[in-house]
Amino acid sequence: MKKTIRDMDVSGKKVIVRCDFNVPLKDGVITDDIRITSALPTIRYLIENGAKVILMSHLGRPEGEANMKYTLKPVAERICELLNKEIIFISAPEVVNDQVKKAAEALQAGDVMLLENVRFRKEETKNGAEFSKELAKLADIFVNDAFGTAHRAHSSTAGVADYLPAVSGFLIEKEVQFLGNAVESPERPFVAIMGGAKVGDKILVIENLLKKVDTLIIGGGMAYTFFKAQGYEIGTSILDAGNIGLAAELLKKAEEAGVQLLLPIDVKAAKAFDNEAETAIFDKDKIPADWMGLDIGPKSMELFANAIKEAKTVIWNGPVGVFEMSNFAAGTIAVAKILAESDAVTIIGGGDSAAAVEQFGLADKMTHISTGGGASLEFLEGKVLPGIACLQDKN
Repeated sequence: MKKTIRDMDVSGKKVIVRCDFNVPLKDGVITDDIRITSALPTIRYLIENGAKVILMSHLGRPEGEANMKYTLKPVAERICELLNKEIIFISAPEVVNDQVKKAAEALQAGDVMLLENVRFRKEETKNGAEFSKELAKLADIFVNDAFGTAHRAHSSTAGVADYLPAVSGFLIEKEVQFLGNAVESPERPFVAIMGGAKVGDKILVIENLLKKVDTLIIGGGMAYTFFKAQGYEIGTSILDAGNIGLAAELLKKAEEAGVQLLLPIDVKAAKAFDNEAETAIFDKDKIPADWMGLDIGPKSMELFANAIKEAKTVIWNGPVGVFEMSNFAAGTIAVAKILAESDAVTIIGGGDSAAAVEQFGLADKMTHISTGGGASLEFLEGKVLPGIACLQDKN
């Protein structure tokens, strides 16, 4: 267990907090502020307990240069609105300069300031010691609350912890609690649903989950690589050709581990990758040579639903069809609805599956939606996340 802000006396202390404010913007306006609202419990706790709060984050990919397209000014304005409180924001291209140092030094208990985009500095993504020290000198305590970047060893996510006492905020605590419990001590039956396009992207996750789950459901584009491994015609469906052998191995490993591995038994296919294309439902072994599978079919929806209904813990990572196109969203909607109606602990592993439950208006029916797609995948692989490993352990 890692220490959290509850384990520290923050009163009167300058606390630098790594948040994940990498929000989508359109014409300089934030279109989805869930990453900001997810950080508010930690920020509010620090304010209420008399800390002097310094927030930091990245936004986009400015490639180590002060590109004002990626300024955090809109984020500062949104935090100001959400907290109903003035936020000190200094748009320094160097992130830390004399003006920023003076502002940090002048902070009073309960004040909040936000630094400019940490990726304006090229040292950030290289975990450069000098930049880590500059950030650390602003504060007395480091708090990491950015789960979405916890799998990156950057100056602002891990390097700062070399120079300051380091603990987690409430968001990382929650992520580790839900994902950790699911993987290490789940209530059973434990079902994992893996979607997405390529087997290669999920190999390590699948291998790790085969040691832990009772049922593994595989949908999305990677199902066709498994079909190919079983000798079926998949038409023009997406194929991870380099990993057909690996898919066959995973099928064998599942059998040896006594894990029920469920693949679609029918698919909704189209003549082209187009929402307006002609569509038809085919059994998995009857896909014509000139058609491509783009969603699971009704029989698969029922098969998957029956497995999910029995579950006490479910992790879902990756849609089971091309849900961005309305004609191929039915399978992903069906999975989301079954999870929403389930009494199980339901954990959505960030990325596209999180986007899907948000889009379908079912987010509030899930037990936990991870804020980090890449980080949650690496966590499920059993990898050590640098942004969490650097935090102090509880005694």
